[in-house]
Amino acid sequence: MSRSQLVAEHLPLLRRYARALTGNQASGDAYVGAMLEALLQDPALLDEQHGPRAGLFRLFTQIWNSVSLNDDTDVASLPMPSERRLSNITPLPRQAFLLLSLEGFSEEEVAFILSIDVAETRQLADTAGREMAAEIATDVLIIEDETFIAMDLESLVKNLGHNVIGVARTHSDAVALAKNKKPGLILADIQLAVPVVFITAYPERFLTGERPEPAFLISKPFQPAMVSAVASQALFFQRNSRNRPSRAAAS
Repeated sequence: MSRSQLVAEHLPLLRRYARALTGNQASGDAYVGAMLEALLQDPALLDEQHGPRAGLFRLFTQIWNSVSLNDDTDVASLPMPSERRLSNITPLPRQAFLLLSLEGFSEEEVAFILSIDVAETRQLADTAGREMAAEIATDVLIIEDETFIAMDLESLVKNLGHNVIGVARTHSDAVALAKNKKPGLILADIQLAVPVVFITAYPERFLTGERPEPAFLISKPFQPAMVSAVASQALFFQRNSRNRPSRAAAS
């Protein structure tokens, strides 16, 4: 398989990870684009010690965590507000947790991706777990038409300390619940005005780059840690956006 084919094979899931870090499609894709440009200029940047996928995530992480890329001058072309470039950069513990829980890398692979050792990887993941345990509980609406999956999600969300305001199996039920109970988070497969985590057995259909795509995407079958990581990340960005002073207030 050629280098370009290897990159193309792993690009959809890298884009999913990038948007989970940044909170939206445009910003995530901008960072992935920067990584691809760097790789085109110097193919030797791809370290395949732990395989091509881990190598791509390692190169992406090096760009993501670089000071110069997050500086307003150097990334003026990236489609993200300047206040989000620095204030909402996902800290290292959450990167480790997402790599382990969302992307399914081993501890050794995460250590390689983040350029740290395994002991530090475990410490970062533990830190992220404590941070997420301290998240403010919210009201969650679940939209899922498969009964057993809906039951699993409801149990999981409650165990994470959140309140399930309802389980909707149709579009009309979901709209009615959202209007009456104002959820703080939705686990669903449709886009609404609050953070939405898409849950699908066909993630590649949503990661083509050809149309607007979900910022937070979970593949079926899912693991509890995966739902925990993605839901927490969605709430992380929602809380930061609410707490950030408006431009008018700042002036």
